[in-house]
Amino acid sequence: MGGFFGTVSTKDCVADLFYGTDYNSHLGTKRGGMATFSKEVGFTRSIHNLESSYFRTKFEPDLLKFKGYAGIGIISDTDAQPIVINSHLGRFAIVTVAKIANVEEIETELLAKNMHLAEMSSGKTNQTELIALLIIQGRTFEEGIENVYNRVKGSCSMLLLTENGVIAARDKWGRTPIIIGKKDGAYAATSESSSLPNLDFEVDRYLGSGEIVRIHADQIEQLRKPNEEMQICSFLWVYYGFPASCYEHKNVEAVRFACGFKMGQKDDSEVDCVCGIPDSGVGMALGYAEGKGVPYHRGITKYTPTWPRSFTPANQSIRSLVAKMKLIPNRVMLENKRILFCDDSIVRGTQLRDNVKILYDYGAREVHMRIACPPLIYACPFIGFTASKSELELITRRMIQELEGDHTKNLEKYATTDSPEYKKVVELIRDRFGLTSLKFNSVETLIEAIGLPKCKVCTHCFDGSSHF
Repeated sequence: MGGFFGTVSTKDCVADLFYGTDYNSHLGTKRGGMATFSKEVGFTRSIHNLESSYFRTKFEPDLLKFKGYAGIGIISDTDAQPIVINSHLGRFAIVTVAKIANVEEIETELLAKNMHLAEMSSGKTNQTELIALLIIQGRTFEEGIENVYNRVKGSCSMLLLTENGVIAARDKWGRTPIIIGKKDGAYAATSESSSLPNLDFEVDRYLGSGEIVRIHADQIEQLRKPNEEMQICSFLWVYYGFPASCYEHKNVEAVRFACGFKMGQKDDSEVDCVCGIPDSGVGMALGYAEGKGVPYHRGITKYTPTWPRSFTPANQSIRSLVAKMKLIPNRVMLENKRILFCDDSIVRGTQLRDNVKILYDYGAREVHMRIACPPLIYACPFIGFTASKSELELITRRMIQELEGDHTKNLEKYATTDSPEYKKVVELIRDRFGLTSLKFNSVETLIEAIGLPKCKVCTHCFDGSSHF
């Protein structure tokens, strides 16, 4: 995934840029970058690897070199960014939150036009550079960004730091958000609305799908009107959104609470208490406890000072280690109890397997699991929210492989809530991990909790319904 922050101010913007970017740190752990512009100095840029440390730690020593009234910053799980481009449109820096499914197709097209692409150390093309090259094919920034919308399959939201303000452009289908904040003498654009209040910004507006604006210190200039259609990612609310953030006016914590509350009202399981897997399972668990009328206990606590998100490392053994080490069970709260745990999702099942074993080892009499979203049946082609390289890394696909001998067979039936095939795969997962019971929220319940029309929300990973 990834998140960005950009701002234009009537005074030096470096402090706002630094802290605003840092408030997107939960969205990525690989690369961080900032760029500022001032008429006296021009563009100043810095990029750091975040895999061994955190954004603040890496960038605090750099702060004195940044000068300017405008800047952009990024936390990325993909490319090293921002990059700075000198072109017929002028000089500009660019950051993107993107997943380009047709990289090779665009590479071939650009090379045929005698353009060049710098390879990263991994041997792959930097997606952000690819997007920048598509932009400079336009006669204007608006025309160039429109070219990105027309060529890229997947998703792409971006910020461009120009010599005349910051341009913010939301993905054509609105799969990832951009929120505009305002305060006296400054505007900001960010992936997370929770990055705004402590910097004294108030939410001014939510950019629409495909909308392009140019941000100045005292005004917002619309360069392209939004599209009518939208496919905002439902996983924003399920997993990677920060609890205090809002997208399309819908608060993350409120949606998670509603998911749990609705499930708790309907669930007939007899349990002694409800717990949440930190962090994103906690909001759902609090809702479930209230909906069912049972107490909420903290049976597992997250050790936050040193352990990053569990699915981010590319190596499975490291992911497993991180998943185990960051969560500390509390024997006193678990012993001899019928425990119901809430979590955001089951992707590979690695973390679930380890957690369930620990809960029984620490004396839980029964372990029930409730999941905020439906089973993940399809890999996401639009947003990089997991490090999965193959659909068979999904626990559901491995179970379908066992049941059918072919992990691609009858997917529509397995994605249909309460169908015989759906019940088989859920039961197989429950049995495989020794759970007393296992239930997933339905797509219908998730959409109801989010509060947007189904046609506006991408649920492709659950039902395969969205398109490029």
